[in-house]
Amino acid sequence: MRKSYTTDELVKVISDEFGGILRSNLYETTLKEDELEKLRKRKIKLRESLKNCGIGDNQAKEYVKGAIKSILTEKLKINGENIDKIIPFDNENVMSTRDKFDIALYRYKVIWGYDGLSKMLEEYKVGEGDIKCFNDETVDIIYRDCCHKMEFDDKLNIVAERVYAHYRGLGVVDEIRDMNVDGVLGGVSGREGTYNSVWVVHKGVMIHFTFLDFACENELARICMNIYRYDNPRQLSRKTGYVVNQMKDHSRVVVVRPPFSESYAFFVRKFNTIKKKDIKELIKDDNAGLPIDVIKWIVKGCQVTAVTGMQGSGKTTLLMAMIEYIHPAYTLRIQEMAFELHLRDVYEDRNIITFRETDDIPAQDGLDLQKKTDGNVNILGEIASSPVAALMVQMTQSGSIFTMFTHHAVTTDSLIKYLRNSLLSCKIFTDERVALEQVVQAVRFDIHLSKSVDGHRYIQRITQIRETYNKKVYETVDIVSFENGRYMFKNMISDDVIAAIKEQLTEDEKGEFDDSMALWKS
Repeated sequence: MRKSYTTDELVKVISDEFGGILRSNLYETTLKEDELEKLRKRKIKLRESLKNCGIGDNQAKEYVKGAIKSILTEKLKINGENIDKIIPFDNENVMSTRDKFDIALYRYKVIWGYDGLSKMLEEYKVGEGDIKCFNDETVDIIYRDCCHKMEFDDKLNIVAERVYAHYRGLGVVDEIRDMNVDGVLGGVSGREGTYNSVWVVHKGVMIHFTFLDFACENELARICMNIYRYDNPRQLSRKTGYVVNQMKDHSRVVVVRPPFSESYAFFVRKFNTIKKKDIKELIKDDNAGLPIDVIKWIVKGCQVTAVTGMQGSGKTTLLMAMIEYIHPAYTLRIQEMAFELHLRDVYEDRNIITFRETDDIPAQDGLDLQKKTDGNVNILGEIASSPVAALMVQMTQSGSIFTMFTHHAVTTDSLIKYLRNSLLSCKIFTDERVALEQVVQAVRFDIHLSKSVDGHRYIQRITQIRETYNKKVYETVDIVSFENGRYMFKNMISDDVIAAIKEQLTEDEKGEFDDSMALWKS
């Protein structure tokens, strides 16, 4: 090995080596047939892994990193004597903050796997308090606490990751993206010409990793152009401006670029943190049994329900948990913008099919098709457009037993008005009152979620929408509300809806429901 290599120089060496392997004609060699076959398979494996490694396929990523390590040790002769010339593992004083963070994250990953970053943030209370940032000083403390003498194999793994990250990976966020956090964002802050714009969403809190820097626009653009490529979506170009897609591990990724946006940026929403959870794990505040029980009977009673709240408040997670209460014999038909719920991974034995909108197939076509797929329950991952909202209202009148959906409405009134206006804008109705009546007859409950500044998620209220048959058309009545850290019972579900719920219950369940209602009032 020569005196030293920069990361860019190592990336060039690796790129040339892989290029040579992939361009080589194996049949010009004098190897035996069995050896040729092994090399041919390795060549195919390398080509496939290079194609898939930056889009959420961790097996492909590890294969490429393994090949990088082989080149580093066999061709460049990197060993325990000279590896510190690449990253100064032996001299903390000349390490960059990124060096220290990469080493610390590696240590945590060895112990905790993909929960490593979450454990680190929790142990050092990163993101708590008023300042939501992860800075150089905190990284220094973590490094000194956990990063002592390292073995050569550990150093080699860290160097290989660094080279991979800037070759085919996602740069400074490469390992962070793989961690079990809520999301990762890049290119969303800072003045023009600055690139220390890495943000991580951890348990609902947005944390700025101020010590990480994309260094230049070309690197940020490279990451944005690579991160969305899974399953060959449309091309991100000046004309298209943005792409919404999923990654191999089911994460949702949104990428944007100029001139549509002021800079290149990406937004990764991780769904590996959204798993099948008992609803008791999600709702934990004082008297949490009350909203849990109300939700149970709303779902068992097949009532059309909206789960509303701001982004990151836990709508998708709660919706997934609520499905546990749907009768197992009912078939589920799901419509999403991008595959996020992945309910067949969670409920393997249930009859479920999910549709998503594509460039050629709008969401309303998917919803219309659901009527022809023997579905009992319709679930909409998110109502984000007027045509979808209007079709959802129509579907509740026929075609399925009931519907559940999510929406970003702040109040129940705003939810109702959005649905009403959707019916009007799509010209399904021309009379405002008739459209409003249709919405009120369609949607029975609004479960509204909220999130505090410190990331605490809770159900703010469970509201019934009641038709009034007068000039106002409807009223909203809170059944449960969250007050001063405790869930409080406010009003009983109306008699007509109680009767409608009981129509969907077995005789034993009817008795349990009566007992539950008596407890709510006690």
